[in-house]
Parts: sequence; structure tokens; C-alpha cells
Amino acid sequence: MQPTRILPDLQSSLVCEEVRQEANGNFFLIGVLNYVRVPQLPVTALRLTVFNRWTAGLGQFTESVRLVAPDQTTLMRKAETKFQLQDPAMHATNVAIFGQIEFKTAGHYFIEVLVDDVMKIRYPLTIIHQPPPARPGGQPPQPGAGAPSESTDKPEPPVA
Repeated sequence: MQPTRILPDLQSSLVCEEVRQEANGNFFLIGVLNYVRVPQLPVTALRLTVFNRWTAGLGQFTESVRLVAPDQTTLMRKAETKFQLQDPAMHATNVAIFGQIEFKTAGHYFIEVLVDDVMKIRYPLTIIHQPPPARPGGQPPQPGAGAPSESTDKPEPPVA
């Protein structure tokens, strides 16, 4: 008897700044994130993407990707994608895009990946608040501080 449905395995799940696809179908993962270090809070991330690859399944499925706040109950974002695997030797790649996410506090946020309401993985995305270092005299650093101004730059000698 042949099975008609096998729940797939999650082969990988990565949070990235961006995911692009080449004309030949291959993916570029840009800025794979371990954590996010920010100089001030709250901060808004323009875009976060979650790259998921499924394999060893058979049938039609619904993937749910959730971003959960540090309190572990507040659902900040949710993306659902329907996909199909026609043979257990095939794979499916899904990319969930979360835009304009406001992180109000530092801490461990969580990415949860489910297939047909079965949790496959839950992992932290840590937001670290690291203010810029103070300058002597208690003044915050100015933009461009430490870089020579254009008027004092000396041109490079010509190369013979």
C-alpha cells in the first residue's frame, strides 16, 4: 500500500535580510542573521525574510511562520504558504517576508515554523541594544566624526 500523505521534514530555516532567486532557480541568501544589534530602541526593521526548505514529504501542506515577542505569547507577525510535494525525493523552498517590524525592547524574539499546525522548529532571534560609545566630555559621537574633512585631505602622489 502506497502512502498518500507524509508530513515533510524541515531541512533548514534561516532568518535573512533578503533572499533573491537567480534565473536558474538557485537562491542567494543575503545577511543571514544570528542576532540584530541596534544603537537605539524602539527600532523598525524594514524587512526580514525567513527561508525554509522542506523535503521527504508527500501531499499538500500549509506552512506557518510566526514571529513571537519576548513575552512568548504576543504574535508580532504570521505568514502562511501552501505548498505541495509530489514525491518524497522532492523539496520545496518557501520564503516568508515580514516588513516594517517594530522591535520595542531588546531580548529574545522567536521564529516558529509549523507545517499543518505541527511545530517543526522554534528558535531565537535576539535583539541587542548597544548604544554608541560616548565621547570624552559626555558628548555622543557626531556623524562622520574621525574622518578627515575634504579640505585637509592631501592628494595621493602619482604612481610612476
